[in-house]
Amino acid sequence: MPLKKHIAFRMPRPVNITGRTSTITNSFVNGIIPVRIPSEEEVNRALEVLGMPTDDVRCAYCGDPSTEWDHLEPIVSNKRPTGYISEIANLVPACGKCNQSKSGSHWEDWIMGPAKLSPKSRGILDLKNRIARLKTYETTFKRVKIDFESVVPKELWATHWQNHDQLHRLMHEFQKVAEQVREAAANAIRG
Repeated sequence: MPLKKHIAFRMPRPVNITGRTSTITNSFVNGIIPVRIPSEEEVNRALEVLGMPTDDVRCAYCGDPSTEWDHLEPIVSNKRPTGYISEIANLVPACGKCNQSKSGSHWEDWIMGPAKLSPKSRGILDLKNRIARLKTYETTFKRVKIDFESVVPKELWATHWQNHDQLHRLMHEFQKVAEQVREAAANAIRG
């Protein structure tokens, strides 16, 4: 007799190896993005433009305590680098909820959109002020944008993405083997 659905219990879903392909793609993009480490003065200036004291850094999107810095302009779009890099001009303090919810969306579309955990969907009240500060931030700091295909030798660029595609193909093969292993293990416990 099947177990009646219980409010407090939910079985974890079996993990599929192929369910991690977006993580792999993000790693292939993040792995090639240049990083410019900001000076303390640059961080202080960024917080000043956002209207935040250095001893109480908050999420630029919703105002919750900041736990990380988020790329204002996404560095990954359509499984390829956008050209933006990791630098103070393209980073703002964020909370984990906002960073995860925003994902690769443009910040202004997301902040006012219906995405789960977006500031608007969470009922954050001062969104017009937050948007104005973020727009000031965008105009105050010049962001670097690289055309990777014009600065990276063609063969090197092609090899990088061939490696990516090869790994994805292998992940599909690995998934087939994993399913066979899972089925053999399930048969063993059924007795």
